[in-house]
Amino acid sequence: MSSRPDATTRRAGGRHGRPWRAVGTAVVVLLAMTGSGLVGASLKSTDAARPPQPVAGTADRSPQNPFAETDLDDARRVPAGLPRAAPTRIDIPRIGVRAGIMALGTNPDGTVQVPPLDQAMLAGWYEPGPSPGEPGNAVIVGHVDSAAIGPAVFFSLGALRPGDTVSVERADGRTATFRVDSVASYPKDAFPTEQVYGPSDRPGLRVVTCGGQFDEATGDYPDNVIVFATLLP
Repeated sequence: MSSRPDATTRRAGGRHGRPWRAVGTAVVVLLAMTGSGLVGASLKSTDAARPPQPVAGTADRSPQNPFAETDLDDARRVPAGLPRAAPTRIDIPRIGVRAGIMALGTNPDGTVQVPPLDQAMLAGWYEPGPSPGEPGNAVIVGHVDSAAIGPAVFFSLGALRPGDTVSVERADGRTATFRVDSVASYPKDAFPTEQVYGPSDRPGLRVVTCGGQFDEATGDYPDNVIVFATLLP
């Protein structure tokens, strides 16, 4: 995220990255080949300021087919989904996240909005897509850090493991609770667009932030950390 004051209204990419763009009527976000994703801003690359990263084994279940053979019973019991309702709060017990959610859309130039850096402890829901609990992949994004406040809302996202839960409170009074199926880190030039924003007949959740080691030279994180989760029955 750029340190320039207009960056949060123009970009959804790294501080010197290219933007996300929403295209067509399928509400699929295509990411530019470099620098895309949610990041923070210019924390020094010390061990204390380095966000945890997914470890080997946390992406064993493919995002295309998140249920292993032992989960077939659960797969059969996946609910049809909830009606549309805006999310209001996200709760991730393992990493101590309990944060409000703002709705995000696209800017006039087609780039995806992100939470302003002065509200880096809030998450953002990509409103053109499904709401959490609806059939399809709901997408919630958030900053990993901010120069103003240090670690931000999803600083510890990479510490999640399969089996952890993510709960999302909704404006209709219901809470959609998701089980984490996999946590993975992807280079920003290999972002799995279809698995995050593409269509699905299951109610799913994708939580996205930046990851990897902060590059002082480029002022950017090289990767995206993505949590893939499915709605619990």
